[in-house]
Amino acid sequence: MNNTYTSLVNQTFHFPQEGFEVSDAGYLEFNGVDIKKLIDKHGTPLKLTYLPKIGMQIQKAKKMFEAAFKKHKYEGQYFYCYCTKSSHFSFIVEEALKNNIHLETSYAYDIEIINRLYQRRKINKETFIICNGYKQKQYTSRIAKLINSGFKNVVPILDNKEELNAYKRSVKAPFSLGIRVAAEEEPNFPFYTSRLGIRAKDILEFYVDEIEGNEHKFQLKMLHIFLNKGIKDDIYYWSELNKIINLYCQLKKICPELDSINIGGGFPIKHSLGFEYDYQFMINEIVGNIKKACKKAKVPMPNIFTEFGSYTVGESMAHIYSVIGEKIQNDRECWYMIDSSFITTLPDTWGIGEKFLMLPVNKWDNEYHRVVLGGITCDSHDYYDSEEHINEVFLPKLKTTEKKEVATNDEPLYVGFFHTGAYQDQISGYGGIKHCLIPSPKHVIVEYDKNGKLIDWVYAKEQSAASMLKILGYLK
Repeated sequence: MNNTYTSLVNQTFHFPQEGFEVSDAGYLEFNGVDIKKLIDKHGTPLKLTYLPKIGMQIQKAKKMFEAAFKKHKYEGQYFYCYCTKSSHFSFIVEEALKNNIHLETSYAYDIEIINRLYQRRKINKETFIICNGYKQKQYTSRIAKLINSGFKNVVPILDNKEELNAYKRSVKAPFSLGIRVAAEEEPNFPFYTSRLGIRAKDILEFYVDEIEGNEHKFQLKMLHIFLNKGIKDDIYYWSELNKIINLYCQLKKICPELDSINIGGGFPIKHSLGFEYDYQFMINEIVGNIKKACKKAKVPMPNIFTEFGSYTVGESMAHIYSVIGEKIQNDRECWYMIDSSFITTLPDTWGIGEKFLMLPVNKWDNEYHRVVLGGITCDSHDYYDSEEHINEVFLPKLKTTEKKEVATNDEPLYVGFFHTGAYQDQISGYGGIKHCLIPSPKHVIVEYDKNGKLIDWVYAKEQSAASMLKILGYLK
């Protein structure tokens, strides 16, 4: 019986897949990048960002919306926004901006990034800046300064009724507004209604009392909704989407300036080789539902905005570890110890039980067995023991049981966690102090140079002991 890791993958999934294949030498490649070559050059643990994937994702979404608009003869425009909270790094945001997109912000310091991007000529004053979040004074004042400096498409999204007062006091030029509609949470959520946004039943009255009649100062241009579970083909999603569409149709009849619906983010990304999601079908249905409701209500079709974060950047990154030891703790559990920590480098695996696409880089011709991956902190929660498609992890045995010599027997097993580009640095914190003082790994960027050659360069070295001791007060 052929029970190599290669046979396991081929029997379970269609393989190779987009972004993943095994070279003739027996090593996994990620979007054509030779991972083993990077390991030999930079060592592990290693964070790898493949920048071209960002543009590929954006262009894919744009083409699908274009196809849906053509299919339905939709009369509005589509605007792709990147939500910076998914990854704030300049090389990420600037790579995304190469694709003629717009930006969404979440906090006051985001506005400082907007100013820097403008100084670098990465954006202009026509770029849409969608400002979300529950806003403190330092956020609203920065938004006001941005509008007063001539940014024409800054759209503060009101999260509560009182927020409008801040702009009335400080914005000198006419400006656009959006309103976030508070969504109903999923039935299994501990709360009925999202803490974010204004209740749908209050919005019409709020518009009449506070916005209508002030068109020379500010105009309601956008209704915004975001669902935590993302864009999924189920009753919950379509019910919430239809609520905002119907609200748009009601408001449009008394608010001619309203011209946009922002459906937020929530496109899923591949976290398993068994991932299946029909993006084009979902986009077709969203566009079709909006058009149908508008035709029935006899109102113009709105522009459609999206704010894709994880979808934009998630599939561009990988974390690579070495298995540094094997521990047999009882008759059932075999532990593979990695040279880093899941808590510190992939906090979503620990905090919310997120599953990432996990594959070995080498030893694909070895037999496989069930293992538990353990981090090197002294925390009992620092482990990874199940995949998205099954409640187990299978990896190659560290050495082949066959008598013949196998070259990869003399090298450690390298394990990759892929599509880790969204939120992990934002949650764990870049630099700083980590649990058990486990250092942040080296971060390598892979991109094409001006001549079309694939190059790699080190964005950040592995965190040093001295940098941590300085923060802790042991070094001056």
